Amino acid sequence: MKILIACEESQAVCIAFRNLEFEAYSCDIQECSGGHPEWHIKGDALTEAYGGGYEMMIAHPPCTYLSNAGATFFDFDKYGNDALQRWHNRFEGAEFFMKLWLAPIKHICIENPIGFMNHFMPCNQIIHPWYFGDEHKKRTGIWLKNLPKLTYALNDNLFELQTASSEPKPIFIDKSGKARYFTDTIYGFDREKSRKERSKTFQGIANAMAEQWSKLLTKS
Repeated sequence: MKILIACEESQAVCIAFRNLEFEAYSCDIQECSGGHPEWHIKGDALTEAYGGGYEMMIAHPPCTYLSNAGATFFDFDKYGNDALQRWHNRFEGAEFFMKLWLAPIKHICIENPIGFMNHFMPCNQIIHPWYFGDEHKKRTGIWLKNLPKLTYALNDNLFELQTASSEPKPIFIDKSGKARYFTDTIYGFDREKSRKERSKTFQGIANAMAEQWSKLLTKS
């Protein structure tokens, strides 16, 4: 069974499924950086989603205009036409998100930061990388169609062993009063570099998706 990892150039999720011997393909308009171009489709994710005959899709649509980051720049009174353009980009991003959601694929997960989409289409689950063993804090929503929530254990209990690392603590408070974590320092504050790095899926989450959701599929 074929699995599409839409809008993924890092190949983290694709490789996690491939390691379990499933036919998974990453797809992005960029070249892949995961080292397996033979598993990468450089092109439009919607074309693949609607015509590729996939049974499962895990999608990471661009969140630049959908997240809550930079919300102040949507203020018309302050930013005029620049704010109007950002709203235009936001609606285009929302349309792309919904087209992915409505693709003719049985099992769908869409991953995005909590933001604009959550106001009218609440996500099914909120996760952090540290829930799955990566010592980073990154609040992420996942929207699920015909998929169960990801399971994890913050501590050992009678039924399962702990999957989580310790919850990360802020390393400093910036001038605006916002807590900054180690994750912020590894991304840096260069806008273009940060955008690309922040879009990458942490390996613990990628592995959990593959290990848990692949049980719904039959190996090709």
